[in-house]
Amino acid sequence: MKVLVSEEIWEFDLEAALGEISAQRREQALRFRYELGQRLCVLAYRLLKQGLRETYDITENPIFEYNEHGKPSIAGHPEIFFNLSHCKNAAVCAISDHPVGIDVESIREYRESIVRYTMNDAEIREIESAENPASAFIRLWTMKEATMKLVGTGISNDMKNVIDATAYQYTTVDRQQYIYTVCE
Repeated sequence: MKVLVSEEIWEFDLEAALGEISAQRREQALRFRYELGQRLCVLAYRLLKQGLRETYDITENPIFEYNEHGKPSIAGHPEIFFNLSHCKNAAVCAISDHPVGIDVESIREYRESIVRYTMNDAEIREIESAENPASAFIRLWTMKEATMKLVGTGISNDMKNVIDATAYQYTTVDRQQYIYTVCE
């Protein structure tokens, strides 16, 4: 598995980058109302292109196909699995020869109502007893979302029961401003 991370959101020429990606991804990027969203969408795709080039020697722009829940795959390459995510601080990409999910979230103050809606009792206790409850919440949130992205179901209405720690392997990285988790 290969994981690529970039914080270089403002370090590239957006117009030039839009010309270097697939028309499909360009359309997706331009649906974002603000430049930050456009840049993050392009950056995540650029990470995917980099990973495909380095890992599989694929140089053409990947075209996505989507399952019924919106999980993308690369047209013509059923043997390659990937997942993308971005937050206001970074974009991430995971590429593998088996299903993979990744999520990245900025560490921010959380609301108790969201914690109670998305976390089970044990997770709430873990968050409340943590030295940094905001980081603990984001770590668990990224684990849940990476799990849902791995299985390809999208966001669940039952977030409290998403994680089965015995069924998956998690790699969580805390970069001070954001946390990302890979699930495989």
